[in-house]
Amino acid sequence: MASATTFFDFTPKDKTAKEYPLSQHKGKVILAVNTASKCGFTPQFKGLEELWKSVSQKYPNKFVILGFPCNQFGGQDPGSDEQIQEFCQLNYGVTFPVLGKTEVNGDKSEPVYEWMKGQKPGLLGLKRIKWNFEKFLIDKDGKVVQRWASTSKPESLEKEIIALIEKK
Repeated sequence: MASATTFFDFTPKDKTAKEYPLSQHKGKVILAVNTASKCGFTPQFKGLEELWKSVSQKYPNKFVILGFPCNQFGGQDPGSDEQIQEFCQLNYGVTFPVLGKTEVNGDKSEPVYEWMKGQKPGLLGLKRIKWNFEKFLIDKDGKVVQRWASTSKPESLEKEIIALIEKK
């Protein structure tokens, strides 16, 4: 999708393999995270859910977290889309949208991930995702404004997210 200019130009698949137009979130601040169910960072689901609830309570309909399950790092999300959804809800009470299983690197990489990596390369300008739970912060206009490594805890991002929501 070479003509894409914002995050909202993409349509990945949801948990039922149906199109999920990101344009439905236009005007909101987005935190996009590649997730996994069997990873050392998996407990971040708890922090992500708390962040989602905290920010959404203060700023209703102005923020969304989108989980993109990925099995490309050590086979740490091997389940079906249905199993992944069940895992997230049963173990962490996840209520934010978790989409269908996604590839974030390589030839079959989801176009929105190719675009985000191009907008905000990682350390040393690398345009690949290093591991599960990397996070991209998207502003209300659909531009990537920040990228965090897997080690960044969700709760540490709240101040920056709120500043972006409040930005005129």
